[in-house]
Amino acid sequence: MQRLNSLKEDVMLFQQLEKEFQETQGLLDMAAQENDETLQQELQPALVKLQKKLDLFIFRTKLSGPFDRNNAIVTLHSGAGGTEACDWVEMLLRMYSRWAESKGFAAEITDILAGEEAGIKSVTFIITGPYAYGYLKSETGVHRLVRISPFDANKRRHTTFASCDVIPEISDEISIDIKESDLRIDTYRSGGHGGQHVNKTESAIRITHLPTNTVVQSQKERSQIKNRATAMKLLRAKLFELEQDKRRKQAEKHYDDKGAIAWGSQIRSYVFCPYTLVKDHRTGVEIGNVQAVMDGEIDPFIEAYLDKQVNK
Repeated sequence: MQRLNSLKEDVMLFQQLEKEFQETQGLLDMAAQENDETLQQELQPALVKLQKKLDLFIFRTKLSGPFDRNNAIVTLHSGAGGTEACDWVEMLLRMYSRWAESKGFAAEITDILAGEEAGIKSVTFIITGPYAYGYLKSETGVHRLVRISPFDANKRRHTTFASCDVIPEISDEISIDIKESDLRIDTYRSGGHGGQHVNKTESAIRITHLPTNTVVQSQKERSQIKNRATAMKLLRAKLFELEQDKRRKQAEKHYDDKGAIAWGSQIRSYVFCPYTLVKDHRTGVEIGNVQAVMDGEIDPFIEAYLDKQVNK
């Protein structure tokens, strides 16, 4: 049913584009016949708007995976680099949050572990919006940062790493058999980034699926019941991803492909010094405006990755 609804939306969007194109074409023909330059100029904004809609439609045809329309569950982990790596995770969180905001998507943190001195050691968040997973699946892998560290008194250049893992949020319509006896549920006191919003009650939930040793956590709500519901949603998504990998006879390939969170395994490098450049090592796409990328302008990397996947 979900797939059918998605196809209906695509057909409706195509029909709408076709109608707008015909109407605009008719007005252009009339303006040309009457040599009405004023009308031609007035139609320019409509043409630009129509072109953007068409580009979006064409781009979405590349998102044909069974779960590309789903929301995305994103997890960031700090790697080699200590405090610098934790700061890098916080920078990436900001980057993806800005990207989501530019798309009109919502980004909600479900679990976060602050670094010992600064930054974030790990964080899980859900980006809600049409095709969120289809867009962000390209971000899975190790991200490398090169800059003058603000944590180094000698102002030396540091290289650090963080991993990004993206899986689709799974609809309740998909059945995942989770036995209560296979779960270990722990409660603990939640605390926000930097010690903010610390609960005095043990409302945070950690669920371990014993057969697969899959661990999920949620601490965003003050209600233990709501945190449990969120944690179960994350667990269902992770177990579904593992099951899909087993069916492809490549158990846990999704995680193995990321490689170690260190040298030689990065999918993208963000260089702040001695020059400024962001380079995707899978597609060769380079952007010199590092600040724009860190402000969420990552679509060129996403589009290039999808183009490469389509043309394989």
